[in-house]
Formats: sequence, C-alpha cells, structure tokens
Amino acid sequence: MRSSVDALGVTIPDGKSTLRAGIELGGTKCVCTLASGPDDIRDQRTVPTTRPDETLPAILAILREWDAAHGFAALGIASFGPIDINPQSATHGQILATTKAAWPGTDVLGILSAPFDVPVGFDTDVNGAALAEMAWGCARGMDDFAYVTVGTGVGVGLVVHGLPTRGFAHSELGHIRVPRLPGDDLPSFCSFHDDCVEGLASGSALKLRLGGRSVGEVAEDDPVWAPIAHTLAMMCHAIVSSTAPYRIAIGGGVVTGQSHLLGRIEAALRASLNGYMTLPDDGPYIVAPALGDKAGPLGAIAVADLALAKAAAAS
Repeated sequence: MRSSVDALGVTIPDGKSTLRAGIELGGTKCVCTLASGPDDIRDQRTVPTTRPDETLPAILAILREWDAAHGFAALGIASFGPIDINPQSATHGQILATTKAAWPGTDVLGILSAPFDVPVGFDTDVNGAALAEMAWGCARGMDDFAYVTVGTGVGVGLVVHGLPTRGFAHSELGHIRVPRLPGDDLPSFCSFHDDCVEGLASGSALKLRLGGRSVGEVAEDDPVWAPIAHTLAMMCHAIVSSTAPYRIAIGGGVVTGQSHLLGRIEAALRASLNGYMTLPDDGPYIVAPALGDKAGPLGAIAVADLALAKAAAAS
C-alpha cells in the first residue's frame, strides 16, 4: 500500500483522510476538533460536560457526522482525570475517583472509540497539551518537556524522550508535597494533603488566601503571591531533579494575566537549585504556553497523532 508523510512526520496510507478527530474532555465543557494541525482546523464544536449519559452521546453524534462526511485517520481523547491509562488494567479507559458526579467508572475510551476502526489515543488533558506545545508551540524540537496548568487544580503534563511518562498510573505532580514558605500557615485547600502543590497554589487555594478579595485588585507586589510563586518553584525543582526537561511552560487561570509570576518562579527555582544543576541558557526556562487556550483542543489532536504513529510503527 502506498502512503504519504504529513507535516509532523506521521505516515498516512494513500486514500485515507489526513484529518484527525480530537476530543478534549474537560470538567465544564468538551471541545471536539477535526483538524490536521493548528493551521488546518476544519471544524470545532463545544459540548457541555454534564452527565456522561448526556455528554458522550452528543460527542459521538459529532464524531459520526465527521466520519461520514470526511473520515478521520485517528481519534485522540485528552481527558480530565484521574483516568486509567494502563492497558493491562480492567478499568483501562475509565474515569477514576473524580469528584465530578456520575463520572467515576465511566468508560470514556470504550464508548467513544467503539464505532470507529482507526487508531485511538487516550491520555490526560495536560499530557495532550504538552504534546501540542512540542508539536506546534514553545517546545518544538524538544523531546523532554513539562506543561503545567494552574487553575482550579494543578496538573502537569510530563514528557520524557518524546512520550508522556507511564507507570501504573499517570503522574500527579500537582499533589507532590513541598516545603511551605516559612510563615505560611494557611490551611491547604486539598482534602488529602496539608502541603501539596494543589492545596497551596491552585486557583482554589488562591481564592482561600485572598479571603474575599478579587484577583483584579491584587497588586504584583502583594504578599499573597509569595507562597504561590514559592510553591510552584518547589514543584519545578522536583520536576528538574527527576526528569530534567529542557523547558517548563506554566499556564492556567492563576498565571494568565499575572506574567510577573513566571519570572518569580524561575528566580526561586534557580535559588533552590543553588548551582547544583545548570538550567539551559537558551532563554527563559519557565515560559508561558505559546498556544494559549488552543493547547487543550490541539492536545487531543496531538494524542491522535501519537496513536497513529504507534500504529504505523507496529504495522
């Protein structure tokens, strides 16, 4: 069978669509994208995330419409978590112990992939966003990269040697326990850990720290930012010490609009490393994601690309 190679180096058999279908399954909405990359988005639709018996059939209807009209070479699902990504597990493809009502135990992978005879990728939303930034954004040309989102919670997409990290589960670096900034004795927002990153530096934690104040009225030099920057820097120290990515991108609602935080986090990281490890010197090490709010939807396309590449390698 003859084939062609697309712009990302993915092999597409002749006669097959070069399009990918991507589903970014979020806590409040799902973004469905039909594309071959950021410069070729054919269709994009949003489905509210309500109950799985409402949301997933609506997504399936969109996928069936695209399959009938265009076809697609692969399907990528980038989901909120926690999710079971272990192919050997009896619950592979399912949403695990989320606090989102009715979703624990939902077989997202099985339901969305069953009607389609194409390679399917399933991963976390943050791993997808990391892959998208590596393909089209701030980490192009890098095989080792970390993507951090600091919103309601804290998630980290960690890619090592070109692939998201794998084990019995996906990484949960938002829940690593870190030393608190001296004098920081506010309660953690996390119900599991008194001193994890999510409990101390997420948007939920920031709201607790603000005590009713609006973020818009908080100046850059306000003391509230010190424990946020410190906590995120301690997480970055752990990431650097464990997998040494060439760059770390930090986005999400807490950091967006507070660009001063990136410089403060990098300065605190360098001070914490204390010369023991030397960070790359080709520009800022802590950066904003280049794709902005497109990283999530394009992340699902990148997950589809990875599934397609794996299928090609296995054939």
